[in-house]
Amino acid sequence: MTATTTRIVVVDDHEVVRDGFAGLLDTQPDFMVVGTASDGAEAVRVCAEQRPDVVLMDVRMPGTDGIEATARIRAAAPDGGGPRILILTTFDLDEHVYDALAAGAGGFLLKDVTAERLFDAVRVVAAGEALLAPTVTRRLIGEFARMRRKAPAAPAAPLTALTPRETEVLRLIAEGLSNPEIAARLSVSEETVKTHVSRILNKLGLRDRTQAVVAAYESGLVVPRAGG
Repeated sequence: MTATTTRIVVVDDHEVVRDGFAGLLDTQPDFMVVGTASDGAEAVRVCAEQRPDVVLMDVRMPGTDGIEATARIRAAAPDGGGPRILILTTFDLDEHVYDALAAGAGGFLLKDVTAERLFDAVRVVAAGEALLAPTVTRRLIGEFARMRRKAPAAPAAPLTALTPRETEVLRLIAEGLSNPEIAARLSVSEETVKTHVSRILNKLGLRDRTQAVVAAYESGLVVPRAGG
């Protein structure tokens, strides 16, 4: 194992799915599957023992589900450390996935994902980035924020702590723009954008960009477009 090896835990209650993902990931020289789990409670134990960099987490499992497991794993690392969690789901509009994102997951994948897309996603979240770019992710977050909010509302009180520029950056994050894209849009340096993002997360008490997107939709700062 080298310094660049990504340690992974795969969690799914179906053995064929679990072993299939583990086998695929082990074909990559920079990946090492260090454990698997068949439910959320086992996932929490395995993560505490193996300290992986990334967890592929199924949502719907008997007993402790993926949402509760995600919350427990993230709570064990309140400083923002710990493994990054990729949610696995059969459905691209699953309210449970939204709950998992709010609990601190770094993104989600459909179970019919291609091998290359799976590898790319693991590398993205392992590098500390949120898996936000795919349109379906933004659609999922926006749709369930809309469903939870019966009527458009003014941004929630915590957002008043942000400066106008920070609010603008948060809106662009919620639209799925990367730091370089935000920098180009605002005609500022990428380093300036990174500073804004860091301040946004600190002021709102958020772990990462995924939770920033959830906060932007739930507050009403960003309104989901009709038809997703």
